[in-house]
Amino acid sequence: MPAATARHTAGRTGTGPLTGTGTLVRLMLRRDRLKLPAWVGGMGLFVVYVGVALPGVAPTEEALASVVPVFNQPVGRMFTGPGLGLDAPTYERFFAAGYVLYLFVIAALMNIMLLARHTRAEEQSGRAELVRANVAGRHAALTAALVVALVADVAVTLVVAGLASANGFAATGSLIVGVACGLVGLAFAGITAVTVQLSEYSRSAAGLAGGALGVAFVLRALGDMAQVGGSALSWASPLGWGSQAAPYVLDRWWPLLLHVALVVVTVTLAFWLQSRRDLGAGLVAARPGRPVARPSLGTPLGLAARLQRPSALAWGLAVVALGVVDGLFAQALVDSASELPPAIQEMFGTRGMTDGYLAFLAVLTGYVTSAYVVFAVQSLRVEEARGRAEAVLATPTSRAAWAGSHLVVVAAWAAAIMVATGLLTGLAAAGVTGDGSLLGRTLLAHVNLVPAVLVVLGLCALLYGWAPVLLAPVAWTLVGVMVLVGNFGTLLDLPRWLMDVSPLSHPAQVPVEELTVAPLVVLLVLAAVGVALGLLGLGRRQVHGRS
Repeated sequence: MPAATARHTAGRTGTGPLTGTGTLVRLMLRRDRLKLPAWVGGMGLFVVYVGVALPGVAPTEEALASVVPVFNQPVGRMFTGPGLGLDAPTYERFFAAGYVLYLFVIAALMNIMLLARHTRAEEQSGRAELVRANVAGRHAALTAALVVALVADVAVTLVVAGLASANGFAATGSLIVGVACGLVGLAFAGITAVTVQLSEYSRSAAGLAGGALGVAFVLRALGDMAQVGGSALSWASPLGWGSQAAPYVLDRWWPLLLHVALVVVTVTLAFWLQSRRDLGAGLVAARPGRPVARPSLGTPLGLAARLQRPSALAWGLAVVALGVVDGLFAQALVDSASELPPAIQEMFGTRGMTDGYLAFLAVLTGYVTSAYVVFAVQSLRVEEARGRAEAVLATPTSRAAWAGSHLVVVAAWAAAIMVATGLLTGLAAAGVTGDGSLLGRTLLAHVNLVPAVLVVLGLCALLYGWAPVLLAPVAWTLVGVMVLVGNFGTLLDLPRWLMDVSPLSHPAQVPVEELTVAPLVVLLVLAAVGVALGLLGLGRRQVHGRS
């Protein structure tokens, strides 16, 4: 027997189910050396921002009482939480009642993507099979991914708790907020560990876990809407357990034990399920496709439309639902307009609170739709990395036709999302206020921002064509800057050049201001130039083995 074969056989004889876990943990941490600090740092910045912004909006804690009616009505509780402690609001109680829920959601999303990326995506790409062939045990990859999730969630706990305390908030409540964020994240890491056993595809597994997050949000929302302090339905959601800990009010630790129990159950179930499936396979068989493809799939545009449809529908439904709920807030805002702090009145405009609010909703939709555009264009990199683009380009399909079809479809979906959200948000606002004119004004405000969203598409196309490695960091940074300057630019007195970086800063603020066509034409030209240059760059670089 050759010496190399002998060593190989000896090594495999000693292989256990967890062999190689430590090596995989180090590998995963190295691969996520930018992603995880970005997630954790972003959550920390959010905590810092709240600590700075609340005194800016309401210079005294007594002034917070004028904002409480907006947060404390049923629609407000749907968005923020059970409203515990808002009968005597302080900055720290306002932070817990109005903003901590979104830290929970961000922590959950971080863990969903982390688990899906390091487990199912690795199996789907074939890299897991190469690793398992030599040095890693059956459960090593899942165990390592869960360890990395634990590391990330401990970091989240320390950063959130530390920065909340640095804001001057009570130490015990801050620690509860931090621990709750970490445990919510771990709970959804456990849920994702189960879903990756069910599906053969990382997107499906992440989608199932994301669906569980959506159900958790809806259950908590319905429970919190029922009454101040929440109802029995609030306790059916992992997001609700964190809110029921009532930091800065009751400072209860025991609701967080429910997260621990959920982590134990889901992780145990995940390992049990993994023992009953083959590597690369899912426990739920993929649905077979049609025996004969539709004629439209034989064209680049038809194929792109089919591939982009699932994610576009998911993003679109989420954005529309967010818009409708925001529209239902219109009457509450009008009712309390005169009592709101000056900073909020200034944010929505002094000439008409309703119009200012509708313009703000359109910008909010622009943020999320821009994020969809970045996500959708990134799918081109996925198609390329997995070799499917190469298969398409092996046919008489040019690179420009392949990538251009995807960009056209993404642009159409982005415009459709903006229009549908404007229409339904306007219907909701008109319904609660009884003012039918809000429908047209809201729709126009959203349509007005479509060219700005398409500029994001142009930038993404440019980056993908010439420097695809920069697509994700630059494009997501732009979305972050858009949110920063759009929400806090005036409050933080940010410089004009930074405000101008956001495409959403350039169109007129409809319906507060009259529609102006010139900026929209310029934005459309910039978007078209970005797409054209991007397609030119794609034709000049290597495409996954093709020159």
